[in-house]
Amino acid sequence: MTYNGDSKIGDLLANETTKALLEKHLPGISTNPMIEMAKGFTLTQLGALPQAGIPVDTLDALLADLGGVASEENPTHAAPASESPKPTASIGAQVAVVTGAGSGIGRASSLKLSEAGFKVVAVDFNSVTGEETLSLMREQGGEGLFVQADVSKEEDVERYVKAAMDTYGRIDAFFNNAGVLQKFTLLENLDVTEFDRILNVNVRGVFLGLKHVLKVMHAQGSGSVINTASTAGLRAEHSMSAYTASKHAVIGLTKSAAIEYVKKGVRVNAICPGGVDTALTQAVPAMMQESGYVPEEFPNMRMGRFADPAELAEMVVFLASSKSSYMTGSVIAVDGGLTL
Repeated sequence: MTYNGDSKIGDLLANETTKALLEKHLPGISTNPMIEMAKGFTLTQLGALPQAGIPVDTLDALLADLGGVASEENPTHAAPASESPKPTASIGAQVAVVTGAGSGIGRASSLKLSEAGFKVVAVDFNSVTGEETLSLMREQGGEGLFVQADVSKEEDVERYVKAAMDTYGRIDAFFNNAGVLQKFTLLENLDVTEFDRILNVNVRGVFLGLKHVLKVMHAQGSGSVINTASTAGLRAEHSMSAYTASKHAVIGLTKSAAIEYVKKGVRVNAICPGGVDTALTQAVPAMMQESGYVPEEFPNMRMGRFADPAELAEMVVFLASSKSSYMTGSVIAVDGGLTL
């Protein structure tokens, strides 16, 4: 392994030799409470951000020292081998629809629901990653189908609901999950097109999913809906006003739908993830480098790590099952204590 400007901070901190070099040139970096958020940055990305305040000569000296570390040296703290997933108690031949199923929480939840016995209709804008999720479900013995869709377009939402009904005749669980992340910026600099992009997917997409799936569940007299909100729906996130507004709206839609359908056999709840290791969060360093802007405040990762998407998926399966039969209108923070 070689170390250079493309090395990620997390990899450097995982090796005692390179960690010592980081501390030599950037004292206190390994204990900085914000370091968890910066682990996905490369040295070059970190050095390019004005807010990081790293002098050019300091970065050059650090890179020179790193170049002298033996390339065959491996990190001393190897990641523990991942355990095989434990099977979830079978729920039976029920049907789940998952939007944003091509990656992150959506993919992990599709796999967990499939493992629990659901037939899964995986929905995603990206047909490549969506088909990959379907293949992974089938590899573990699950059944399902993939539907390419833009959740902000009503005709696409109608199409994925129709595909589920034509194939399986019912929808027992709906993970209304698809969403996008906003580019960091002060509200005064937020472009209207960016604001519209966030609300089209995060609010309109959730609304359209509710509108058409609730109609099915109302007719069949049963069903469980899980909307993906965010800790940004429980509080404000700095420099993410559109995203914050969109996730507050998801919580409002969740509560409205819950009270409207509480006596119709349909439950509607929301989860609020905070700091999950997904493609969205992995893109944050590049977004910051591209904009040259870092929010003045980062969330405090109280557990000292991001969540694995599978940890959120466990909550999704619980809410989809009869084990959560007395829950509706609940807004559940699954955030490692982030909002404490």
